[in-house]
Amino acid sequence: MNVLFDNCTAPLFATTLDGFVTHFGHRAFHIKDVLGLPQGRHSADVDWIKHLQNSADTWIFISGDGRVLKNPAERAALRSAGLHGFILAPAYQKTAMNQVAATLIWKWPEIEGVTKLVAAPSMHEIPINRMSKLRSLPL
Repeated sequence: MNVLFDNCTAPLFATTLDGFVTHFGHRAFHIKDVLGLPQGRHSADVDWIKHLQNSADTWIFISGDGRVLKNPAERAALRSAGLHGFILAPAYQKTAMNQVAATLIWKWPEIEGVTKLVAAPSMHEIPINRMSKLRSLPL
């Protein structure tokens, strides 16, 4: 499974998570490092969603922007792409990067578990509190 971090996240998060999940046969990429996107890191959300949908690999994505769920075109693209998406809770914006990276690693088993138990498409919010569970979001 591959993880895409969009432009609303720091490249540091992808690099950190990749170092952890590679051991389990997964990979994490920031959008700037994904090959084949029509406009590279500046691709519209609908474009990278379609790119992941058309890939032979299994992808999930992590975003720092919950507005992806409010745009009708993006919601429709997410539903048709059959992806698992994870949105960072708003509290992440005021949290130090090292703490966000640590929380993503802490939450990885739960993120991976959701992708195995819940049929795609699905959306979940990753809470800032390590003891809180992922919260299902309407798609």
